[in-house]
Amino acid sequence: MAAGAALAAVALAGGTARGEVYSLDSCRALALDHNKQLMISAERVKKASYQKKEAFAAYLPAFDFQGAYFYNQKGLSILSEDQHLPVQNFNLQTQKYEFSVVKNPITGEPIKGPGGQYVPEQTALLPKEALEYDIHNVFFGAVTLTQPIFMGGKIVAMNRLTGYAEEIARKQQLSEAQNVVYAVDAAYWTVVSLHAKHELATSYVNLLDSLTRNVRLMLDQGVATRSDLLSVEVKLNEANVDLLKVENGLALSRMALAQVCGLPVDSQMEVADEGPRGIDASEAVPSSYDMESVYANRPDLEALRLAGNAAEQQARVARADMMPQLALMGMYSFSNPNLFDGFRKRFDGAFSVGVMLKIPIWHWGGNYNKYRAAKTDRTIRELQLQDAKEMVDLQVSQAAFKTQEALKTYAATRSNLSKAEENLRTAQVGFKEGVVTTDDVMAAQTAWLKAHSEEIDAEVEVQLCKVYLSKALGTLDVQIPEN
Repeated sequence: MAAGAALAAVALAGGTARGEVYSLDSCRALALDHNKQLMISAERVKKASYQKKEAFAAYLPAFDFQGAYFYNQKGLSILSEDQHLPVQNFNLQTQKYEFSVVKNPITGEPIKGPGGQYVPEQTALLPKEALEYDIHNVFFGAVTLTQPIFMGGKIVAMNRLTGYAEEIARKQQLSEAQNVVYAVDAAYWTVVSLHAKHELATSYVNLLDSLTRNVRLMLDQGVATRSDLLSVEVKLNEANVDLLKVENGLALSRMALAQVCGLPVDSQMEVADEGPRGIDASEAVPSSYDMESVYANRPDLEALRLAGNAAEQQARVARADMMPQLALMGMYSFSNPNLFDGFRKRFDGAFSVGVMLKIPIWHWGGNYNKYRAAKTDRTIRELQLQDAKEMVDLQVSQAAFKTQEALKTYAATRSNLSKAEENLRTAQVGFKEGVVTTDDVMAAQTAWLKAHSEEIDAEVEVQLCKVYLSKALGTLDVQIPEN
C-alpha cells in the first residue's frame, strides 16, 4: 500500500459502528448526570439549604404543645383527722373579736388543756373528708410561645454561618463537577488515541502484508532470499500481536469511558472525534496570568475563603454563650383536676406572659475557651487559603508550561511525520526498482509507524493539557444539572 493511501486510511477510517456515537459534550453531560460523587455533592447542597432555612426560623416565635397524664396510687388529703377550729366572738366592750375559752366557775380563770393551751369554749368542726381530693388521674397540658429578643448575636451569626455553608457546598459541587469533566476528557481522549492507533496498526499490518506478498514474488523470481521473507513475516507477526494489544486496549478504554459516563461497562461507545482535529501548533499560550482573577474563578479557593468566613461566624456563635440572653415567654396551661375555682375534676386553664433573662456568670473559662478555639479555627482556615493559593500559583505555571511544551511537541511530530512519509515513499519506490533492500523498507515502515504514533500521542496530550490549564485557571465551563 502506498504511504498516501495508508495515511488516508488513518485519517478517514471510522471503525465498525457497533454502538451509538458520542461527542465529547455528550459524554460530559452523561457523566454530570450519573456521577455518584456529584450526586452526593448535590445532596450536600440541599442539606445546606435546609440548614439555612432552619437557622432563619430562629428569628420567628416558636409554638409548642406539651401534654402529660399521671396516675397516682393515692389520693390527696390535707388533714390527717377531723379538726376543731376555735372561733371568735365579738366583744361589745372592746369592740374586737376575741376567742372565748372555758373558765373555772369558781375562780373565773381560763382552763388550760393537757398541752398547756387554753381550751376554747366554742369550735368549728372541720371534717377530714372535706379536704380529701381525688388525684388518681391527672391530665396536664400547655401551649407555649417563645420569641427570642436578644440571644447575644447567636441567631444572626447562625444565619450567616449557614449561608456560607450553602455557598461552600455549591463551590465544592462545582469543583467536583470540574474533576468529573477532566476525568471524562481523559477517558474520551484515551479512546480517541487508541482508536487512531488501532487504525494506524491496521494500516501498518497492511503495509507489511503487501511487502510480504512482494517478497514472496521476488523469492519465486530468485531476486530475494528466504531470509528476507522470514524477516518480513516475523515483522508481520509482531505487527499482528501489536494490533491485538491495541484492540484489547481500545475495548478496555471504551469500558472506562462508559463507567465514567455512568453507563454499563459493556456499552458499545463510539466517539465522534476519530480523525485528526487539525490543532493549530502556533497557538500562543500566555506565560503569566492575573492571579487575583484566577483565585476568584477557582471554586476550591472560593470554598476555602467562605470556610474562613464561616469560622468567623462560628466564633461569634461561641461568643454569644458569654452574653445575656433575653426572650419573651407566653403560655396557656390547663389541667384536670384544676384549682382555679376550688378542686374540680374538669379541664380549665389560664394564660401567663413573662420575660426570661439568662446572664452567664461563671463557667470556669469553658465558654471563653470555646470562643478561643473557634478563633483559632479561623486562623487555620486563613493559613489553608494562603497555602492553597501558593499551590495554585505553581499549578497554573506548570499547566501553562506543559501546554506550551505539548504544542511544541505536536509541531515537531507533525514535521517528523511528513519526513517519515516521504522516507517511506522513497523506500517503496526504491524497493520496486531493486535499489533498496527489504530491511530498509521495514525500517522506513517502522519509522512511519513511530512518527504517526507520536503525532497521535502529541495531539491527545495537547487536548488534555488545554483542559487541565482551563481547570487550573478556573475557566473550565461546566453545566451542572438542575436537582
